[in-house]
Amino acid sequence: MTDAIQNPNDADPKAAPKFRRRKDARPDEILDAALRLFVEQGFAKTRVEDIATRAGVSKGAVYLYFPSKDALIEALVDRALGGMADEIGAAMRAYNGHPRPLLERFAGVVRHHLEQNDVIAVPKLIIHEAPSQPQLARIYGERVINKVMPDVIAMFSRAMDAGHIRRLDPEMLVRSMLGPVFLHIILSDIFGIVPERGLSLDLLFETHLSVFFAGIEPVKEA
Repeated sequence: MTDAIQNPNDADPKAAPKFRRRKDARPDEILDAALRLFVEQGFAKTRVEDIATRAGVSKGAVYLYFPSKDALIEALVDRALGGMADEIGAAMRAYNGHPRPLLERFAGVVRHHLEQNDVIAVPKLIIHEAPSQPQLARIYGERVINKVMPDVIAMFSRAMDAGHIRRLDPEMLVRSMLGPVFLHIILSDIFGIVPERGLSLDLLFETHLSVFFAGIEPVKEA
């Protein structure tokens, strides 16, 4: 008599194979693996098979959640910065006072996010890959920058109308505000020019906002 086939559910739970992990954990495991590989060997050189192996799942499992490598980038951007972008946008739309308190508050939020390695790795990856993979810059623009910029521009316009800040081109004002943050990362990550204290995002934001708001205060009549 042949031995009865053992029911997999009766097996020792400690020996459960990887495919029995909680299904709701798999997308994050795949994203973690994809991000590490994209950083290590570049977007173009990373195969879906490599991601599956690193995540401990089948290639089909990767495609089940993410139909393409671009979809993986979309999910990485959303996971790292999408929620923050939505929060900032909603707050900007509802705000009518002087912009300084709100921007100082969100400078802290942004700094906290960017100090997490798995978060700052995403914009760094986009900056590295954008010259050869322009669709990644488009994805980042659509899912982060374009979600926030119109609301910040409108908030600055309302502040000008209320006399809180001097009248300037609001879009150029937003670009002037965001530019130093991107340049700070580019100088450090692309050119290797790092301040003695490291990235020091807290010091960067404190310095930048002080200079920025000094420059947009209403002009006092003589």
